Amino acid sequence: MANNKEVKELLDAGVHFGHLTRKWNPNMAPYIYMERNGIHILNLYKTAAKLDEACEAMKKIAASGRKILFVATKKQAKDIVAEKAGNANMPYITERWPGGMLTNFITIRKAVKKMTMIDRMKQDGTFNTLSKKERLAVDRTRAKLEKNLGSISDMSRLPGALFIVDTTREHIAVKEAQKLNIPIFAMVDTNSDPRDIDYVIPSNDDASKSIEKIVSTVSEAVIEGLAERKNNKDAEASAPKETAAPKKSAVAATVSQEEE
Repeated sequence: MANNKEVKELLDAGVHFGHLTRKWNPNMAPYIYMERNGIHILNLYKTAAKLDEACEAMKKIAASGRKILFVATKKQAKDIVAEKAGNANMPYITERWPGGMLTNFITIRKAVKKMTMIDRMKQDGTFNTLSKKERLAVDRTRAKLEKNLGSISDMSRLPGALFIVDTTREHIAVKEAQKLNIPIFAMVDTNSDPRDIDYVIPSNDDASKSIEKIVSTVSEAVIEGLAERKNNKDAEASAPKETAAPKKSAVAATVSQEEE
């Protein structure tokens, strides 16, 4: 059960403000507390409970060693998500969602490898052997790849889950994750459909203060999961290994049988 302190923090961050009542999605009705001045107000006790549930699940995913891909391309969320996901050492998409990011992951990995290849060219001197025009073209390609895919360069396999800010805006990401049965965690406002999401966090996905509050909370849970994983690994490494008893040789076994 959510405590009053938690709910007060969500209230101060403006997490409870939904969209205009005429823009609502009826499937969000269970999470709406009331209507005020033509705006829906979310039930923060339900938000807090759902947030706790999402954090616990994300913590387990992080502890298992799988990556959680953070997705937020709207202006007010980009910097927040880039910072918080970066602190948690998780991949993120804050520019345009590349079509086929999940469903055509092999092609995306090829693009990331191309970026790595360009970096290698610069290190081994191959880049300097190119003409000025070719160097300029390569630099432009590298900058474009870095902008769109730089934050996922370490993601060598499909993520264990997605965390999305504004599911209506990121509907392509939602569809791709659904197709591959990848769990979706998301901030869901009153104008969005919660039925597409595995872990719904009913919240204001427009105000930067609200986004920061929710993203900070889930990223802290992810960091806890990673710390838990590290502690378990350290404990396993320091644990004394059991040594198996030496086997008797065939001759020794025969002698002991004869003595008996």
